[in-house]
Amino acid sequence: MIDRKDRDNIKKEIRKGGNNMNEKERLNALEVALNNEKKEREFYLKNARRTKNSLGKKMFQQIGDDELEHYERLKQLHQKWTKKERWPETVPLKVKDTIVKDILTDFLKKVDETSKSEADDLEAVRTAIDFEAKGAKYYANLREEVSDPKEKQFFDLLSRIENEHYLSLKDTEEYLIDPTSWYRKIEHHTFDGE
Repeated sequence: MIDRKDRDNIKKEIRKGGNNMNEKERLNALEVALNNEKKEREFYLKNARRTKNSLGKKMFQQIGDDELEHYERLKQLHQKWTKKERWPETVPLKVKDTIVKDILTDFLKKVDETSKSEADDLEAVRTAIDFEAKGAKYYANLREEVSDPKEKQFFDLLSRIENEHYLSLKDTEEYLIDPTSWYRKIEHHTFDGE
């Protein structure tokens, strides 16, 4: 979760640096990203433990696992960068693809259409939607503000994964609000082959 102060500081640094963000600004942006991934993971795990809804448990746990992997990659990058004071050559630019969209599909094949969720689940999903949207935008902004192709590729990957989380959570929100209508929409897509 990017808090307002961190986001404002990074926006200032990005505006100030343009495509020429200096090493300190880029390292600061990386530290903000590290902090956010850690906070997001804690949020997802807390909600996975709290909810009684099996879809919520699976969704929150999977996104929490994804955020842990992001955190680990960012941590490796940060450690190597601080030692060499430049983008390291050996940090993997790939992270495991998220399977979060498959969780919803698999879950819905097995569940009763009238499944109920708690108000807290919907609130947690909406909170998650908000910070996944902000995370995707944050990484996309970093991608645009760096010039090194490896950095661009890395931040693009993180932005796309956060966006995939966002889309899956939006779908989950629709399901939690009105499962019957959600099923009708899915059946329509299935019958039309869309």
